[in-house]
Amino acid sequence: MEKVKRLVNLHYEEYMKQSFYESEIAKGVENRDTTMETDWESSFFIWHQPLSNIDEFTNFSEDLCKAIEEYINQVVKLAERLSELMCENLGLEKGYLKKAFTGSRGPSVGTKVAKYPKCPRPELVKGLRAHTDAGGIILLLQDDQVPGLEFFKDGKWVEIPPSTNNTIFINTGDQVEILSNGRYKSILHRVMADENGSRLSIATFYNPAGDAVISPAPELQYPNKFRFQDYLKLYATTKFSDKGPRFESMKKMAG
Repeated sequence: MEKVKRLVNLHYEEYMKQSFYESEIAKGVENRDTTMETDWESSFFIWHQPLSNIDEFTNFSEDLCKAIEEYINQVVKLAERLSELMCENLGLEKGYLKKAFTGSRGPSVGTKVAKYPKCPRPELVKGLRAHTDAGGIILLLQDDQVPGLEFFKDGKWVEIPPSTNNTIFINTGDQVEILSNGRYKSILHRVMADENGSRLSIATFYNPAGDAVISPAPELQYPNKFRFQDYLKLYATTKFSDKGPRFESMKKMAG
């Protein structure tokens, strides 16, 4: 993890930093007094599975390619283990999430590598505007010194501190919320621009395949399309029992 961060930072300094500060985005922030609906970031996206496109990045050093490959091999194992634990937590078979993501070619895995450079006017622009992630499980290796990541919780923005000791920060995307029928949430988050530091973000996405068909796990859905009188009939004999088995009976009845 340390090697990946160090080599990505070197790559940014050599190949990306100058072009970013010469970009229209950078010039636009310096020459205005109103907020901008754009993102103050310099980034690239690498696909790993089902097919890698890392060979397309011809200015990557051999060391960087090798470090990314070794890192991703371990991160994918972690993502699969997390998916099994999430399934266990939801009461599903441990392979349910991976199977749902598989489609015809297996889960898709890609990494967004981003730098959020020092910003002379951070009050005018966000590093990354507020959004939820579209996919599945997101594993974030982030800067250990420069802050900026914020999550929206209980009606307010909560600052996420830099990750010390190479802690990997886990987030869940929209497809996990759908598959879990809302048990897991995809959370609104953003990155704030910073005038004092340049923040690093290496976010790996463990996502469904493009042709994977996504729907809530049947075991997690509420019963639907039943007559209320049928529910009342069952309720009369199970009123003082747990509602879970009653809901399961109604699902079978409706089916």
